Amino acid sequence: MTTNLPENYNADDYERPSVTVDVVIFSLVDEDLRILLIQRKHAPYQNMWAIPGGFVKMDESLEEAAVRELFEETGVSGMYIEQLYTFGEPNRDPRTRVITVAYFALIPHDVLRLQAGDDAAETAWFSIWDLPELAFDHRKILDYALTRLRYKLEYSSVGFQLLPDVFTLSELQRAYEIILGEKLDKRNFRRKILSSEILEETGKKKREGEGRPAMLYQYRSDAVVEVKTRRLFP
Repeated sequence: MTTNLPENYNADDYERPSVTVDVVIFSLVDEDLRILLIQRKHAPYQNMWAIPGGFVKMDESLEEAAVRELFEETGVSGMYIEQLYTFGEPNRDPRTRVITVAYFALIPHDVLRLQAGDDAAETAWFSIWDLPELAFDHRKILDYALTRLRYKLEYSSVGFQLLPDVFTLSELQRAYEIILGEKLDKRNFRRKILSSEILEETGKKKREGEGRPAMLYQYRSDAVVEVKTRRLFP
């Protein structure tokens, strides 16, 4: 299909803001919700910590740019990412007018082997509750990402992406409690999570403490990702 432009159209008549992508990566580490950050190698905000990201090229989609930047700055690839929100305050970047499209991902901590890329001096995990001073408006982006994560956790099966392939109900409940920042009633949690029909038993068990071995579960591959008919928690 051909697109006919108006005869009087001139692209140079319009200012062109730059577009970047930023990728927020959540993981559970030692019973703590953590964020992957990079230490910026170059100005602006040289040596400050920031969310991995960078400028979008003219010949790539937003998601392609997010995947590329994530790999270039952290060495991470092959993960599922989801678009989060667009941040476009006029003065958010001292270089020029920059609009950023934020993405977020949830991954088990043990699947990553981090390495700093060309644009990052260092890569590290930080607790979402104890963050360093961040570049740009990245603290605002992280606050929004945490709110969205909590919302999705209550209405969907998104939390399973933070866990290993198999897990006990106690491990699952603890993951939910860490993210939501509150204790959940054990009996109520198990009743609701099992009635959601997004889990299946593996037939194997794991010993937790001195009690009876606990059943290991896994996320059902044919389950509906978004559970829209009812609120699961709290």
